[in-house]
Amino acid sequence: MEFSSFGKRFTRPSGTRELMDDLGAAMSADEPVMMLGGGNPAHIPAVLQRLAGRLRELAGRPRELRRMLADYAAPEGELRFRESLAAMLQRELGWPLGPEHIALTSGSQSGFFLLFNLLAGRFDDGGFRRILLPLTPEYVGYTDLGLEDGLLTARRPAIETLPDRLFKYHVDFDALDIGPDIAALCVSRPCNPTGNVLTDAELGQLARAAAARNLPLIIDGAYGLPFPGIVFTDATPYWDENVILCMSLSKIGLPAVRTGIVIARPEIVAALGAMNAVLSLAVGSVGAVLLRDLVDSGELLQLSRDVIRPFYARRAEQAVAWLRDALQGVDYYLHRPEGAFFLWLWLPGLPVSSAELYQRLKQRRVFVLPGEHFFPGLAGEWPHRHECLRLSYAQDPEAVREGIRTLGEELRRLR
Repeated sequence: MEFSSFGKRFTRPSGTRELMDDLGAAMSADEPVMMLGGGNPAHIPAVLQRLAGRLRELAGRPRELRRMLADYAAPEGELRFRESLAAMLQRELGWPLGPEHIALTSGSQSGFFLLFNLLAGRFDDGGFRRILLPLTPEYVGYTDLGLEDGLLTARRPAIETLPDRLFKYHVDFDALDIGPDIAALCVSRPCNPTGNVLTDAELGQLARAAAARNLPLIIDGAYGLPFPGIVFTDATPYWDENVILCMSLSKIGLPAVRTGIVIARPEIVAALGAMNAVLSLAVGSVGAVLLRDLVDSGELLQLSRDVIRPFYARRAEQAVAWLRDALQGVDYYLHRPEGAFFLWLWLPGLPVSSAELYQRLKQRRVFVLPGEHFFPGLAGEWPHRHECLRLSYAQDPEAVREGIRTLGEELRRLR
């Protein structure tokens, strides 16, 4: 069967598809694997216990159960949840929001598909405008979201070396040219894959640069503030009328309910609602109804602060200690872990590409992610993009420890 151009574009081989296929095959295999590659959040007992309690509560409340399972919501998403979330953000952060500022999407990935193609791409005058990623490495999932090639353009970072084999990426503002072909800026905070958290000063400077050109600044806060709050350094939540803040329920521990959250000016929310109506009639309400009472009471922020963040902070500290032990004698740098649940490893002078190292580790049942997939929109060759790996420490600690040990063995074989 011959597919349309649209069909060919979204069925062609891609880094995202290849990696997800590998991860899916690994998770369904009979033999145990050391899973350091996926983005699935950890199964945190206290979070799962609270969610199970909410399900039991809702099962005894027929009206709420109908709203969760049996009724269509508005195209912008479940209204009561959006009202509760707007009230919480106004109460806790002083943001002047109402439900008209909030849209729900069927997961963050589909939300970014809608936003990127709403704001950028081909225009009626024949022009083509792009999304600028001011800092790479950046999220691999952005790569194939455009309806046409070339939707993304990106800039290299400035690299700050730190003591103890650590380093940190910064926005290189001296090289940040924002031309007339740019439709919006987009950053993740914390960054997937690196765990980098843009400083308040960097974020403020980006916001001013975008506003001066009447461009939106998209902030991908899937791992960030105000929830799930997987941030280990000083950082302030940020939103204004020129910002599009994207959040998610996935990293709280609900990846299967596919609930993305977009906070933006009302005209953007209305546009997303119209697109939701065409593509899916309505957005699912399971996550919204499940968490609404936790939003109203402030318990969601308490869980983020007192359970989720400390859990991942302990995991990060543990994984860094294992990595330092396993990589003795290896030339490496580690991005300072500032958030999310990944370690970003830089191996200067790696004699094979990160893709080849990924294949070698896969043969030993260790799954990581090669760094070269995490530079969407970056033009030109740069050896650094082939010298990095992303390691997740969210899964079973013993598997993570053994996977890191195996990584160290494989790297010493390459010396």
